[in-house]
Amino acid sequence: MATESATPGASSGITTPVPQAPHAKTGDTPRGFAFALSAYLLWGFLPFYMKAVGHIPAFEVLAHRVVWSLPVAGLVLLAVGRIADIKAALRSPRILGMAAVTAVFITINWTTYIWAISVGRTLDTALGYFINPLFSIFLAAVLLKEKLSRQQLAAIGLVVIAGAIITIDAGGLPWVSLVLTVSWGFYAFFRKTLPVGPNQGFFLEVLMLAPFCLAYVIYLETSGQGHLTQTGLSDTLLLMASGVVTAVPLILYANGAKLLRLSTIGLMQYIAPTMIFLIAIFVFHEPLNTVRLMAFGLIWVALVVYSWPMIRQALNR
Repeated sequence: MATESATPGASSGITTPVPQAPHAKTGDTPRGFAFALSAYLLWGFLPFYMKAVGHIPAFEVLAHRVVWSLPVAGLVLLAVGRIADIKAALRSPRILGMAAVTAVFITINWTTYIWAISVGRTLDTALGYFINPLFSIFLAAVLLKEKLSRQQLAAIGLVVIAGAIITIDAGGLPWVSLVLTVSWGFYAFFRKTLPVGPNQGFFLEVLMLAPFCLAYVIYLETSGQGHLTQTGLSDTLLLMASGVVTAVPLILYANGAKLLRLSTIGLMQYIAPTMIFLIAIFVFHEPLNTVRLMAFGLIWVALVVYSWPMIRQALNR
């Protein structure tokens, strides 16, 4: 499975592999590994930030993530000399239309992730990002008519069984996990077709969302409902930091993925959801009953089945 863009997460922070630059196919580089590992670790620790802003409504946090990400992303493009790409993209209705679609999906993903952490459903977010790679494979088979291998079919089957177990145990669909999986899967699918680089694409997305988000922030602050200037210095600093928290891992990932094998990125993508799972259990103390643990176990088996070719390739280097 290969998709172009980042996390759970561009997003909330979790990513799937990107196509590799030609020079990256010859092997991994320490620099690329350091970039990618830093990105996944930052996404793995993201629940701590989301919990810190958990008392702030999800839509307000989302608005600030967009508003404060825009200058960070702009500075990065300025530093690497890619402003011309944005100028060209702004003159292309096709690119703008495609960016609008990806912006909608990343908005759904971010909002759900922010809300879920704030209400104590971090485990659901980990589940969503664990099954995302397999959903992306399913999506490619359905929309692109890609043929699935026996291993991939077996892995998807195990995930379906795990989802059924969770649904029966909870008395309803695990909608948080499903929304995160589906929104990120479609985001990555459409993002792959956007003919600009990952940094440029991220800038376009937040640029398109920024007017609405800025208007919402101004409304909240002028009506006395906002947390940027109304509730103390800690909230102000937390919200202003949302741009760095959002943009920096994406930038690190985008640069690391170009310098690593696809198989390496494929295996590293499980770092963040594993960290989120452990944080949910041991730090946030969210309940994990036997039935749910069994479902997670099936998903982990599915991921091993799916990842085995990449594991074998890594071991045979």
